[in-house]
Amino acid sequence: MENWKFALSSIMGHKMRSILTMLGIIIGVAAVVVIVALGSGMSSSMSKALSGDNTDVQIYFTTMASETTTDGLVTSTETTDVSNETEPDLTDSILSKLADIPGVDGYYTTNSTMADLSYGKNSAKSVNITGVSSTYFSIKEYKILAGRQFTQTDYNNFSRIVMLDTKLAKKLFGSNKKALNKTVAIGNHDYLVVGVYEDPNAGSALYGASSGGNAVMTNAQLASEYGQKENANVYVHVKDFSQSSVIGTAAADYLTKATGLKEAKYEIYDLQQMLTQFNQSMGLITVFIGAVAGISLLVGGIGVMNIMLVSVTERTREIGLRKALGATRRNILVQFLIESIVLTSLGGLIGLALAWGIVTLVNVSQVMGQGMVAVISLPIVLGSLLFSATVGVLFGVLPANKASKLNPIEALRYE
Repeated sequence: MENWKFALSSIMGHKMRSILTMLGIIIGVAAVVVIVALGSGMSSSMSKALSGDNTDVQIYFTTMASETTTDGLVTSTETTDVSNETEPDLTDSILSKLADIPGVDGYYTTNSTMADLSYGKNSAKSVNITGVSSTYFSIKEYKILAGRQFTQTDYNNFSRIVMLDTKLAKKLFGSNKKALNKTVAIGNHDYLVVGVYEDPNAGSALYGASSGGNAVMTNAQLASEYGQKENANVYVHVKDFSQSSVIGTAAADYLTKATGLKEAKYEIYDLQQMLTQFNQSMGLITVFIGAVAGISLLVGGIGVMNIMLVSVTERTREIGLRKALGATRRNILVQFLIESIVLTSLGGLIGLALAWGIVTLVNVSQVMGQGMVAVISLPIVLGSLLFSATVGVLFGVLPANKASKLNPIEALRYE
């Protein structure tokens, strides 16, 4: 315990010198912690964006084949057109069997367009309009704020009805309830507003922000009005996102066989693979920048070693006196090692406090973007403190060893 008191008193006795000595440690620890926190926040946000609403795997038709080649560290992908086949029409009888594939919890289809909406003097430009199949709302977790969803009768009758998201309803009508049973102009046609909804994924990274808002109508009506395929986009819903690639590929293979395609085929947008690649890239970037920031720790460690050597020289008579009074070489070695460890550990603590302040400022100012939160994890906190103490040991050994080897007679004669 005495050695810890000696260490603290020595540091407090030279406050400015101690702070300057710890500066490299402070900057290094703060930089590493902030970089890892930002990287973790971005990875967490991307993972949430991909795995949240995206247990819905999109299947698409393609006539292209891709080939991936690796040349050293460079990986490239080449695509070639291998078929002249046109995209087949997916009938309800083909699509209904998607639900029989193991792991598929449901399916739906969509088509889409963009159009201007208006009501009286109010208008919204470039609104995303999605045409949805009758199975859409059994999978999508829309919260109906006013009115109702579409019924099978709406599909059978090609009813000119529409649902607006709450942003669009308030923009055109001022409130959700006021929008009900009003007629809005979409392009050259009038549509009756039967419902107002809130999408839980609004504002997420993959939602697709629109200045005008979003609306949905039946895919049958959108197909007839805008000349699009009724089932232009196919999605299968899986409960386990980790199995989305396997289950989605099985569904795509089924559609390829069911439609009799020869060279063209159905494929999936593999979000699981995207997430893995993103995390790998973020990991490499974090390690690289963290290594660069770690140079500050190395510089700080050299500074600690330098100042401890100076301290040994300044306290030569003190060391000689302690040895004359019975202090062993081990006592002197431990004293200076503890002083070095205390110095670097204090620098680590100050660096953590600085990192916490920077991360808090980043989160409050939302510099990383809406919904992205930098997180300082317990392992990185403990790791930083342990690393700081280790720097103290490594760079304190030489000065401590020099102090412990001093001859007590010569030390007492030192001026």
